[in-house]
Amino acid sequence: MSKIKILSGLLFLSIITIALLSWKSKTENTKSKAAAKRPNIIVIMADDMGFSDAGCYGGEIQTPNIDFLAQNGIRYRQFYNTSRCCPTRASLLTGLYNQQAGIGKMTEAEDAPGYQGHITDNAVTIAEVLKSSGYHTAMSGKWHVSNTISQKNPKEQLNWLNHQKDFGPFSPIEQYPTAKGFEKFFGTIWGVIDFFDPFSLVNGTETVKSVPKDYYHTDAINDTTVSYIREYAKSDKPFFIYVAQNAPHWPLMAKPKDIAKYKETYKVGWDVIREQRYKKMIKLGLIDPATTKLPVDPIDETKWENNPDKDWDATAMAVHAAMIDNMDQGIGRIINALKQTGQMDNTLILFLSDNGASAENCANYGPGFDRPSQTRDGKTIVYATKKQAIPGPQTTYSSIGPRWAHVANTPYRYWKEQSFEGGIHTPMIAFWPKGITVKKGGFSDFTGHVMDFMLTFCELAGTEYPSNFNGKKITPSSGKSLVASFQNKNEKGHPQLFNEHFGARYMRSQNWKLVALPRDSSWHLYDISKDKTETVDLAASNPSKVHELDSLWNNWAKTHQVFPKPGRVAK
Repeated sequence: MSKIKILSGLLFLSIITIALLSWKSKTENTKSKAAAKRPNIIVIMADDMGFSDAGCYGGEIQTPNIDFLAQNGIRYRQFYNTSRCCPTRASLLTGLYNQQAGIGKMTEAEDAPGYQGHITDNAVTIAEVLKSSGYHTAMSGKWHVSNTISQKNPKEQLNWLNHQKDFGPFSPIEQYPTAKGFEKFFGTIWGVIDFFDPFSLVNGTETVKSVPKDYYHTDAINDTTVSYIREYAKSDKPFFIYVAQNAPHWPLMAKPKDIAKYKETYKVGWDVIREQRYKKMIKLGLIDPATTKLPVDPIDETKWENNPDKDWDATAMAVHAAMIDNMDQGIGRIINALKQTGQMDNTLILFLSDNGASAENCANYGPGFDRPSQTRDGKTIVYATKKQAIPGPQTTYSSIGPRWAHVANTPYRYWKEQSFEGGIHTPMIAFWPKGITVKKGGFSDFTGHVMDFMLTFCELAGTEYPSNFNGKKITPSSGKSLVASFQNKNEKGHPQLFNEHFGARYMRSQNWKLVALPRDSSWHLYDISKDKTETVDLAASNPSKVHELDSLWNNWAKTHQVFPKPGRVAK
């Protein structure tokens, strides 16, 4: 072969190689730019935070960073959870009603498809979907959607809770977050924790066997999130981070400096704080007093001046406020990390609570299951059944109780566990400088639900919600995308919503709501368009509507694995 032909061939190959490299480079750049256009997504969920606790929702608690998100984003006025910690988490993560995802009650397995106590194979998590579409995924905080492994011997269980013995994983490893689409995880597998030295704390799949002396779990959750942001900001990939706070869930534990801010705040009592919140909500434009009355407490009308435990109760609410205040400080550090890494403008942040504030008296439960009897160094933990130990330190297990829970959920009735608005109506904020085009600082009346996050994120990521995943058939999502509500489109949200938890249940259809308390077969009927706080029961005067909605609820229960079975009252 002549030299000219060889040179010609080499030249041709060189031209082809250069063209291919150029095409590859352009393709990669195009993919990189396309990925960059997809927003980062951060979900921050408080635990047992009341509807009116944050400043931007009417509260006196100092929440400047949550308020910043609200003032530069949207506050939702009709957003719903499933009334309790782990069912809400299951629904949020999967885009399904919680029974469809396997968690109808708590994390103990029962012999019924909707009550397996863990996210089942017919469900896929947001992390799995987004990771498959090119997102980095990470989580910090409370998992609480896997079967809890406990010791049959009560003494051994307490030894485990007290950090005296190690019995291995806290749930099956295949149910940990890192097996459900999260590349990174730092947090607790179980629900209840000691905020100064939490049980079931893991990093990835490894048990964290000791924490520093100055450890406070809310700080650790938020600071871990900051580290995720700084790491992922160096990548071309967008990221999804799920920040599942434990605060302000009982036990009431906070730093003394945070408690001190509220030392005097709650000495005026329940009624004064509740009235102040209600008036502030009206002034903010959050509620209309014509349709949203301030109802009396559903179970107790004791006046503050007749309360024999004023000092203890004022301190309890001060600790609740301090826990939220500290969480807000950490959210401020998350916001600063986004600003410093140039990620702020194209990051969607959603903030909400998993259910209404809790009326439980956790002291009555005593040690056992997920509650220790001693600290790691042997100090006895007091369960303040008679309010004999001050709330706040690691050595006291206490909670705010029903009167303050009713205040925290202003203006709604009841609380966590219940299907009345006080249990299911969550504050929800959407913040996204680049993507929200409606008026900043305004309100949305989109009727939304935590299961809507899945389809929202699929739309933003440019991916489809799967019908099959890892060889398993996936249940179709019951959610709706929230994107239209970001863009001022006339989308009203869910025409119907349902719930069931330990017998508490509701069915909402347009302006009508049918609702029942646990262990009570009678339905109550309300016209939510005129009576948002459920004060005038129309069931007796409108039996045909009760029958119609009851039929809808029963049909939903039959088609969504909702077959309530007797079981222990969840803690």
